[in-house]
Amino acid sequence: MLNKIARFILRWLIASLGLLITVRFLNQNFNVVSHLGELILAGFLLAIINIVLKPILIILSLPAIMISLGLFMIIINGLLIYLVCRFFPGLEIKDFTSAIFAGMVIGLLNYLVSTFLDERQK
Repeated sequence: MLNKIARFILRWLIASLGLLITVRFLNQNFNVVSHLGELILAGFLLAIINIVLKPILIILSLPAIMISLGLFMIIINGLLIYLVCRFFPGLEIKDFTSAIFAGMVIGLLNYLVSTFLDERQK
């Protein structure tokens, strides 16, 4: 149980860091109403949505993922970022393309940290 909680906290921090990096790179397309605390809360909401909705979306869009050789996962990640921006009032996004870019950044960070942790456990 402690391992699952630690993994959730790690995913939360990765999502928050990814949002921070994306907001810094795309500052004209993202608008953070307040400060770093808003990004941490948005990262928490993104982590929750990734746990609940992402597996369902992956199963429903499995044919599109297989046809595109996995590239449709970028669209799914962008959709989840877009949902977070719609539900969370402290983070605003201008277009879906920026959400896709944010999903790519967060996915890359998640991949790098997961690879690092897997190598460390071996």
